[in-house]
Amino acid sequence: MKKIEAIIKPFKLDEVKEALQEVGVQGITVTEAKGFGRQKGHTELYRGAEYVVDFLPKVKIEIVIGEDRLQASIEAIQKAARTGRIGDGKIFVLNVEEAIRIRTGESGADAI
Repeated sequence: MKKIEAIIKPFKLDEVKEALQEVGVQGITVTEAKGFGRQKGHTELYRGAEYVVDFLPKVKIEIVIGEDRLQASIEAIQKAARTGRIGDGKIFVLNVEEAIRIRTGESGADAI
């Protein structure tokens, strides 16, 4: 099993969710996040004073899937989240040792 963590722009969430559903992803966890990478934030003018906005709004998507759907899921996220501009985000892939469904006690791939 693999866990995909993707950090994307908030307005791309619906497109990414639909793309993941099309490749057969059943469950998804979404968290609002703030952060910055190479884009380093920006400055804003508020009531005549300039402020540095370091942390930009992002959305973190987490999914756990079998290895058979890994590549299709990554490609779906990339295609749906890409704008071609700086700050499109990142995708991280991690190994998952075990998954257990609390309600039934199922484990492994049956739990996801």
